[in-house]
Amino acid sequence: MMEPGAPVCNTCGEAVGLKTNGELFVACHECNFPMCRSCVEYEAKEGRKVCLRCSSPYDEHLLDDDADQKPPGSSQPTMAAHLSYPQPKDVGIHARHVSTVSTIDSEMNDESGNPIWKNRVESWKDKKNNKKKKVAKNNKTEQAPAEIPHEQQMEDKQPGDALMQQPLSEIVPMSRNKLTPYRAVIIMRLVILGLFFHYRIMNPVDSAFGLWLTSVICEIWFAFSWVLDQFPKWSPINRVTYLDTLSARFERPGEPCELAPVDFFVSTVDPLKEPPLITANTVLSILALDYPVEKVSCYVSDDGAAMLSFESLAETSEFARKWVPFCKKYAIEPRAPEFYFSQKIDYLKDKVQPSFVKERRAMKRDYEEYKIRVNAMVARAQKTPEEGWTMQDGTPWPGNNTRDHPGMVQVFLGNTGARDMDGNELPRLIYVSREKRPGYQHHKKAGAENALVRVSAVLTNAPYILNLDCDHYVNNSKAVREAMCFLMDPQVGRDVCYVQFPQRFDGIDKSDRYANRNIVFFDVNMKGLDGIQGPVYVGTGCVFNRQALYGYGPPSMPTLTKSSSSSSCSWCGCCSCCCPSKKKAELDASELYKDAKREELNAAIFNLHEIENYDEYERSMLMSQRSFEKTFGLSSVFIESTLMENGGVPESVNSSTLIKEAIHVISCSYEEKTEWGKEIGWIYGSVTEDILTGFKMHCRGWRSIYCMPPRPAFKGSAPINLSDRLHQVLRWALGSVEIFLSRHCPLWYGFGGGRLRWLQRLAYINTIVYPFTSLPLIAYCLIPAICLLTGKFIIPTLSNLASVLFLGLFMSIILTAVLELRWSGVSIEDLWRNEQFWVIGGVSAHLFAVFQGFLKMLAGIDTNFTVTTKAAEDAEFGELYMVKWTTVLIPPTTLLIVNIVGVVAGFSDALNKGYEAWGPLFGKVFFAFWVILHLYPFLKGLMGRQNRTPTIVVLWSVLLASVFSLVWVKINPFVNKVDSMEIAGTCISIDC
Repeated sequence: MMEPGAPVCNTCGEAVGLKTNGELFVACHECNFPMCRSCVEYEAKEGRKVCLRCSSPYDEHLLDDDADQKPPGSSQPTMAAHLSYPQPKDVGIHARHVSTVSTIDSEMNDESGNPIWKNRVESWKDKKNNKKKKVAKNNKTEQAPAEIPHEQQMEDKQPGDALMQQPLSEIVPMSRNKLTPYRAVIIMRLVILGLFFHYRIMNPVDSAFGLWLTSVICEIWFAFSWVLDQFPKWSPINRVTYLDTLSARFERPGEPCELAPVDFFVSTVDPLKEPPLITANTVLSILALDYPVEKVSCYVSDDGAAMLSFESLAETSEFARKWVPFCKKYAIEPRAPEFYFSQKIDYLKDKVQPSFVKERRAMKRDYEEYKIRVNAMVARAQKTPEEGWTMQDGTPWPGNNTRDHPGMVQVFLGNTGARDMDGNELPRLIYVSREKRPGYQHHKKAGAENALVRVSAVLTNAPYILNLDCDHYVNNSKAVREAMCFLMDPQVGRDVCYVQFPQRFDGIDKSDRYANRNIVFFDVNMKGLDGIQGPVYVGTGCVFNRQALYGYGPPSMPTLTKSSSSSSCSWCGCCSCCCPSKKKAELDASELYKDAKREELNAAIFNLHEIENYDEYERSMLMSQRSFEKTFGLSSVFIESTLMENGGVPESVNSSTLIKEAIHVISCSYEEKTEWGKEIGWIYGSVTEDILTGFKMHCRGWRSIYCMPPRPAFKGSAPINLSDRLHQVLRWALGSVEIFLSRHCPLWYGFGGGRLRWLQRLAYINTIVYPFTSLPLIAYCLIPAICLLTGKFIIPTLSNLASVLFLGLFMSIILTAVLELRWSGVSIEDLWRNEQFWVIGGVSAHLFAVFQGFLKMLAGIDTNFTVTTKAAEDAEFGELYMVKWTTVLIPPTTLLIVNIVGVVAGFSDALNKGYEAWGPLFGKVFFAFWVILHLYPFLKGLMGRQNRTPTIVVLWSVLLASVFSLVWVKINPFVNKVDSMEIAGTCISIDC
């Protein structure tokens, strides 16, 4: 048994031991890195006589003491023994499941019989030798005599050294003239809110106590929501990139291109709902990127296993042979043909080549013919044959049963030798459809993305991944270069898990009636988060560091400072014998606890920084003993790819072997008993897997970057009619509720590691709490109507102090919005549309999401609110006027009618009571008009074009208006019974 509190060797896990004089064995007196004598002796035999942590040389007389003791009863072999004598290949019955190098070696032999993993070990050795040479060179440089003239030193410097020092990107902080007043107003508003609530709580309205209490509770929740939304925007920043510097550094003339490869992921499910032509345009825009073709690989995930998607992709690969060289020859923007040819601009601008007009016309004709072929496929696919689909060779299509089919991988472009019309190489284009079998959980989009992570790691293994929805095409051909300015910068990209681009959309009406563009979120909130720990992941238009998706922590892990390490015992939890100060001991113990909790947040048992402390052979053995198969699954080829930080695949493996392995890693049973979806890849457990995935990365210590190039990087399509928009918001809100009810809730997850900044945590809390605002919002929208119908009010007679507070709160709200617009550049119209839809979505989609989330998570009832089309228009923006009735539309419709009835009732009552009733009426009508004004886009959407209201809406309106009219006129439960009796008595006493 190991004594409690005994220092443990960081290498072998055994007690460090004592010297003959009873003192603790200390290998390094600089950083007190815990190592036992056996491990130090092994290091010395291998020629490594420096500390693994701080690289300080060991004391020459460290090993002279031969009487150092090991703790009694420690018969377990040390890590050094494991490294020197690897375990045999066959251990037990289930030897294939044992995570050892021998097992990996037996499965990874090339045609010559050479183990593939040795290639990686050799590359590690070369890498380390290069590092040693650089260190030795730097040491010599530091010890060089100072007599060398400065002019000669300048001549010795190479021109590339200055280039390497130039930044690839730069942070542009907000001007103080814009940011300081903004922060001052936020603090002022916070103070006014405190005084306002003090007044509201200390001055209850006895005659309408229920209404007053409800309003105060709602106002407190709104203030809490405002804090969650406002303070993460405390430090907004802008960024600029230097593409010329990137090209000069990594694309030098006469040398191989050093830009990092990128794997693109495009996901689609149902080609009848997601038209193949839209997906094809996204794929074509990727293939035509302004990026080296050998560095680009495009993976298309067909999660519906549709033959239509497969055939349309084959047709797209043929058209790409013409489209890609045309785009690169004439620098076409955008490089999605559908959107390029539909531009209403002068396409001859900046095009001086005489042949451009002729080639453009020919290309447009080819594209129209290509569209006809694809649309013909879509028309044939409307009706499925009884015997199922058949491929051209007469064999049945493997995906005829969409719920029971094998995995499929087809390489269309790239390694097959297909070239464009000019004879140049084309990027890789790979079709992937993962295996599906009954009885397995497939996790929808998140599962499809994880399958793409594995298959891409086996086939191309690019260090960076860019995922796009099938309807988001590349609008800026240099978008990947923009991201590389951050990811390939050694100073900036070391701890960056992803670079997020804002979402921009086509086909939205000019007024953006339902805030489809989300300008406030993308141009205000995301900029604010970029100044903290980085923007949240929004599901598309994001470039990932593959190592971050594998669950690793960032290379520069937070560790104890040197001062704290030297002032106390850095290896033991108890500092009673090492630290005279009890306060310091408690502090160091808390720091050690935080470090231990940080390690728990990592999916893998180690992190990249820890691996660097071992040499090549030790590292390979250590990795084999860390149960990689339990983490990543039973694929030795995939495990090998995870160890390649810079990407790439072994040259000794033939393509047929890789294809077989790719089929294996997309099998439906591959993720069983692994960490996929739990700590690795896209995280399962919510329909908004994007928020959850980014949150886990930030909890591990990574940070993200927000990139907003002048020309939007990607553009997509958004549902512009009212019903579809609300249905989309319902899905997002439901995902937030699912996260709130899961173990990954930001209210309690990830506190131990201390890597998630508190402002970043506030932002994540806001993303999961906002649907619950629907409950107080509905109550607050009903209060004005109730006040008008009953004659009560939630605020007593205003004093001078109360008037000042209300005026100050009103002005602070306006000032906050104005100053926010000033530094963000968002227009007033966008802000107002966002405010309107916050109310519309809050009282409809968010409310249903809360109830659906609780039913699903607590009772296991999955309720779907389907949308059916009732009318359509064929004109431009005709979809905007489509009326699709769904239950989500009921609450806002009810609120509109109730408030309109309340306004009518209030004015009628004031007319009957005379002049004195008009003063109190003003405040009540103001709040009612506030509700109606915010719901006006909803009302306009119900009316449709030319005010043609659907019959069902008319019926609902008449029914609800009748009900509330009866409540007000006949039943009127809010009237005091005593008053009614007095009125009755007065009437009886009159002699008629």
